[in-house]
Amino acid sequence: MTEILDHPIIPDFGDAKAPAAAPTPSEGKTRLKPSDFASPTVATHGAAPSGFSGPRKMCFIASKGNLDMAYPALIMANAALGEGIETHIFFTFWGFDLVTERTMDDIKFTMLGNTAMHLPMAPKMPIWAGMGAIPGMTKMATKMMNQQLDDLEIPSIREMLDIIVASGGHLWGCKLSFDMNGLVMSDLYEGVEDVISAADFIELSEGAQIVFV
Repeated sequence: MTEILDHPIIPDFGDAKAPAAAPTPSEGKTRLKPSDFASPTVATHGAAPSGFSGPRKMCFIASKGNLDMAYPALIMANAALGEGIETHIFFTFWGFDLVTERTMDDIKFTMLGNTAMHLPMAPKMPIWAGMGAIPGMTKMATKMMNQQLDDLEIPSIREMLDIIVASGGHLWGCKLSFDMNGLVMSDLYEGVEDVISAADFIELSEGAQIVFV
Protein backbone atom coordinates (compact mmCIF):
# COMPACT_ATOMS: atom_id res chain seq x y z
CA MET A 1 0.00 0.00 0.00
CA THR A 2 1.27 3.47 -0.89
CA GLU A 3 2.13 5.51 2.18
CA ILE A 4 0.29 8.83 2.40
CA LEU A 5 2.71 11.53 3.46
CA ASP A 6 1.77 14.29 5.87
CA HIS A 7 3.88 16.67 3.79
CA PRO A 8 3.79 15.69 0.09
CA ILE A 9 6.96 16.11 -1.97
CA ILE A 10 6.46 18.84 -4.57
CA PRO A 11 9.03 19.21 -7.40
CA ASP A 12 10.72 22.58 -7.61
CA PHE A 13 9.62 24.20 -10.89
CA GLY A 14 11.15 27.56 -10.11
CA ASP A 15 11.13 30.15 -7.35
CA ALA A 16 9.48 33.45 -8.19
CA LYS A 17 11.56 35.27 -5.58
CA ALA A 18 14.92 33.84 -6.58
CA PRO A 19 14.74 32.79 -10.27
CA ALA A 20 17.60 31.00 -11.92
CA ALA A 21 19.61 32.96 -14.46
CA ALA A 22 17.68 33.25 -17.71
CA PRO A 23 18.84 34.08 -21.23
CA THR A 24 19.29 37.80 -21.86
CA PRO A 25 16.20 39.38 -23.45
CA SER A 26 16.44 40.49 -27.04
CA GLU A 27 17.46 44.10 -27.65
CA GLY A 28 14.75 46.58 -26.87
CA LYS A 29 12.85 44.26 -24.54
CA THR A 30 12.64 44.73 -20.79
CA ARG A 31 12.02 41.66 -18.66
CA LEU A 32 8.81 42.08 -16.71
CA LYS A 33 7.22 40.30 -13.80
CA PRO A 34 3.54 39.61 -13.22
CA SER A 35 3.65 41.86 -10.17
CA ASP A 36 4.50 44.79 -12.48
CA PHE A 37 0.94 44.68 -13.74
CA ALA A 38 -1.77 46.09 -11.50
CA SER A 39 -5.25 44.81 -12.23
CA PRO A 40 -6.93 47.54 -14.31
CA THR A 41 -10.43 48.73 -13.61
CA VAL A 42 -12.52 47.10 -16.32
CA ALA A 43 -16.21 46.79 -17.04
CA THR A 44 -17.85 43.61 -15.78
CA HIS A 45 -20.39 41.86 -17.96
CA GLY A 46 -22.77 39.09 -16.99
CA ALA A 47 -23.07 37.40 -13.62
CA ALA A 48 -19.98 37.50 -11.43
CA PRO A 49 -18.93 34.41 -9.45
CA SER A 50 -20.67 34.04 -6.09
CA GLY A 51 -19.03 36.12 -3.38
CA PHE A 52 -16.83 37.92 -5.91
CA SER A 53 -16.63 41.68 -6.14
CA GLY A 54 -14.30 43.66 -8.33
CA PRO A 55 -12.92 43.43 -11.86
CA ARG A 56 -12.79 39.97 -13.41
CA LYS A 57 -9.58 38.30 -14.52
CA MET A 58 -9.10 35.17 -16.64
CA CYS A 59 -5.95 33.09 -17.22
CA PHE A 60 -5.80 30.59 -20.05
CA ILE A 61 -3.17 27.84 -20.06
CA ALA A 62 -2.32 26.83 -23.64
CA SER A 63 -0.58 23.44 -23.44
CA LYS A 64 -1.24 21.89 -26.88
CA GLY A 65 0.57 22.50 -30.16
CA ASN A 66 -1.93 21.00 -32.62
CA LEU A 67 -4.00 23.22 -34.91
CA ASP A 68 -7.34 22.02 -33.51
CA MET A 69 -6.17 22.65 -29.92
CA ALA A 70 -4.49 26.01 -30.61
CA TYR A 71 -7.68 27.94 -31.24
CA PRO A 72 -9.81 27.29 -28.10
CA ALA A 73 -7.57 29.34 -25.78
CA LEU A 74 -7.08 32.10 -28.37
CA ILE A 75 -10.79 32.40 -29.19
CA MET A 76 -11.85 32.39 -25.53
CA ALA A 77 -9.15 34.93 -24.64
CA ASN A 78 -10.33 37.19 -27.45
CA ALA A 79 -13.93 36.84 -26.23
CA ALA A 80 -12.89 37.66 -22.65
CA LEU A 81 -11.15 40.83 -23.83
CA GLY A 82 -14.29 41.79 -25.72
CA GLU A 83 -16.16 41.59 -22.40
CA GLY A 84 -13.67 43.93 -20.72
CA ILE A 85 -11.98 41.18 -18.69
CA GLU A 86 -8.28 41.29 -17.79
CA THR A 87 -6.85 38.41 -19.82
CA HIS A 88 -3.62 36.39 -19.66
CA ILE A 89 -2.44 33.38 -21.68
CA PHE A 90 0.32 31.13 -20.31
CA PHE A 91 1.98 29.01 -23.03
CA THR A 92 3.52 25.79 -21.76
CA PHE A 93 4.93 22.51 -23.15
CA TRP A 94 3.73 21.97 -26.75
CA GLY A 95 1.63 25.10 -26.49
CA PHE A 96 4.92 27.00 -26.59
CA ASP A 97 5.00 26.29 -30.35
CA LEU A 98 2.18 28.83 -30.73
CA VAL A 99 4.50 31.67 -29.72
CA THR A 100 7.81 30.36 -31.14
CA GLU A 101 8.67 32.08 -34.42
CA ARG A 102 10.06 28.98 -36.13
CA THR A 103 6.88 26.94 -35.53
CA MET A 104 3.88 29.25 -35.07
CA ASP A 105 3.09 29.61 -38.78
CA ASP A 106 3.27 25.86 -39.42
CA ILE A 107 1.01 24.34 -36.74
CA LYS A 108 -0.41 21.02 -37.96
CA PHE A 109 -3.56 18.95 -37.51
CA THR A 110 -3.48 15.15 -37.40
CA MET A 111 -6.23 12.54 -37.44
CA LEU A 112 -3.98 10.06 -35.62
CA GLY A 113 -5.56 9.12 -32.30
CA ASN A 114 -8.58 11.39 -32.88
CA THR A 115 -11.60 9.09 -32.44
CA ALA A 116 -14.00 12.00 -33.04
CA MET A 117 -12.72 12.59 -36.56
CA HIS A 118 -15.34 12.87 -39.31
CA LEU A 119 -15.99 14.97 -42.40
CA PRO A 120 -18.35 17.95 -41.92
CA MET A 121 -20.50 16.74 -44.82
CA ALA A 122 -20.83 13.26 -43.28
CA PRO A 123 -21.00 13.70 -39.47
CA LYS A 124 -22.39 10.20 -38.92
CA MET A 125 -19.55 8.55 -40.81
CA PRO A 126 -16.48 8.43 -38.52
CA ILE A 127 -13.03 8.25 -40.08
CA TRP A 128 -10.62 5.60 -38.80
CA ALA A 129 -8.08 7.43 -36.65
CA GLY A 130 -5.29 5.14 -37.89
CA MET A 131 -5.51 6.79 -41.31
CA GLY A 132 -3.47 9.60 -39.81
CA ALA A 133 -0.41 7.31 -39.97
CA ILE A 134 -0.57 7.16 -43.78
CA PRO A 135 2.18 9.36 -45.30
CA GLY A 136 0.80 12.69 -46.44
CA MET A 137 -2.43 12.48 -44.43
CA THR A 138 -1.34 15.03 -41.80
CA LYS A 139 -0.42 17.49 -44.53
CA MET A 140 -3.76 16.97 -46.27
CA ALA A 141 -5.77 17.19 -43.03
CA THR A 142 -3.94 20.39 -42.05
CA LYS A 143 -4.64 21.95 -45.44
CA MET A 144 -8.34 21.03 -45.18
CA MET A 145 -8.70 22.51 -41.70
CA ASN A 146 -6.89 25.71 -42.67
CA GLN A 147 -9.22 26.03 -45.65
CA GLN A 148 -12.26 25.64 -43.38
CA LEU A 149 -10.89 28.32 -41.04
CA ASP A 150 -10.28 30.63 -44.01
CA ASP A 151 -13.82 30.04 -45.30
CA LEU A 152 -15.15 31.10 -41.89
CA GLU A 153 -12.84 34.15 -41.95
CA ILE A 154 -11.10 33.04 -38.76
CA PRO A 155 -7.68 34.74 -38.42
CA SER A 156 -4.47 32.72 -38.43
CA ILE A 157 -2.74 31.98 -35.13
CA ARG A 158 -0.33 34.88 -35.63
CA GLU A 159 -3.19 37.23 -36.50
CA MET A 160 -5.18 36.05 -33.46
CA LEU A 161 -2.22 36.80 -31.22
CA ASP A 162 -1.85 40.25 -32.83
CA ILE A 163 -5.52 40.96 -32.08
CA ILE A 164 -5.21 39.74 -28.47
CA VAL A 165 -2.13 41.88 -27.79
CA ALA A 166 -3.66 44.94 -29.48
CA SER A 167 -6.77 44.45 -27.29
CA GLY A 168 -4.72 44.54 -24.10
CA GLY A 169 -4.20 40.82 -23.50
CA HIS A 170 -1.01 39.54 -21.84
CA LEU A 171 1.06 36.64 -23.20
CA TRP A 172 3.48 34.70 -20.99
CA GLY A 173 5.89 31.86 -21.75
CA CYS A 174 6.64 28.97 -19.39
CA LYS A 175 10.27 29.04 -18.23
CA LEU A 176 10.51 25.24 -18.04
CA SER A 177 9.34 24.84 -21.65
CA PHE A 178 11.55 27.75 -22.70
CA ASP A 179 14.63 26.10 -21.21
CA MET A 180 13.73 22.62 -22.51
CA ASN A 181 13.58 23.98 -26.05
CA GLY A 182 16.86 25.88 -25.69
CA LEU A 183 15.26 29.18 -26.71
CA VAL A 184 16.20 32.83 -26.23
CA MET A 185 13.77 35.75 -26.10
CA SER A 186 14.46 36.70 -29.72
CA ASP A 187 13.08 33.28 -30.77
CA LEU A 188 9.62 34.22 -29.48
CA TYR A 189 6.70 36.10 -30.96
CA GLU A 190 7.24 39.76 -30.07
CA GLY A 191 3.98 39.99 -28.13
CA VAL A 192 5.25 37.65 -25.38
CA GLU A 193 5.92 39.93 -22.43
CA ASP A 194 8.23 37.60 -20.52
CA VAL A 195 9.09 34.01 -19.65
CA ILE A 196 7.90 33.17 -16.12
CA SER A 197 8.10 30.21 -13.75
CA ALA A 198 5.22 28.12 -12.42
CA ALA A 199 5.48 30.03 -9.13
CA ASP A 200 5.16 33.32 -11.05
CA PHE A 201 2.03 32.01 -12.74
CA ILE A 202 0.47 31.04 -9.41
CA GLU A 203 1.04 34.60 -8.22
CA LEU A 204 -0.24 36.06 -11.50
CA SER A 205 -3.44 34.00 -11.49
CA GLU A 206 -4.52 34.96 -7.96
CA GLY A 207 -8.24 35.74 -8.01
CA ALA A 208 -8.60 34.71 -11.67
CA GLN A 209 -10.70 32.11 -13.43
CA ILE A 210 -8.26 29.56 -14.88
CA VAL A 211 -9.00 27.65 -18.08
CA PHE A 212 -6.66 24.79 -19.04
CA VAL A 213 -6.55 23.78 -22.71
